[in-house]
Amino acid sequence: MKEFHCGSLVPGCDWHTRADEEAEVMRRAVEHMRETHGETVIRETMIEAIRSRIEKTRDAA
Repeated sequence: MKEFHCGSLVPGCDWHTRADEEAEVMRRAVEHMRETHGETVIRETMIEAIRSRIEKTRDAA
């Protein structure tokens, strides 16, 4: 599992997501940035910032 916590990029944001694939986590994170934080243009620097904050998590037993 891969996990992203928006608060690691946008202080104070409690949103997070988890998925098996990094690509799905990225898709959800970009959608969240557009819808919640009003980002209309997602630049490569934003993609890299998100990617660098995706963490590997252990699957729940």
